[in-house]
Amino acid sequence: MVTVGMNYVVLPGKQGEFEEKFAAVLGALNAAEGHDSSSLWRDVANDASYLITSQWNDEEAFKAFITSDAFRAVTNWGKAEILAGRPSHKVYKH
Repeated sequence: MVTVGMNYVVLPGKQGEFEEKFAAVLGALNAAEGHDSSSLWRDVANDASYLITSQWNDEEAFKAFITSDAFRAVTNWGKAEILAGRPSHKVYKH
């Protein structure tokens, strides 16, 4: 089992839109082989900063998902329209 932390900073005023888009991402995550659960967290000190935590059977399952068409289909909006920069991911092994 691994936990993946995915950090995002959104453009000013785009917080609500980011949270709505996460619902589509969550649907794709839940359909992905090897995915167990995911949660969206907002930083109370900076409401434009978010963390998605995801539980996966193994790191290979996560890597397969983020290179999949299903991932691209639900995240292609972010770079140009909502995100302030490139997201960062960190894998935590149990």
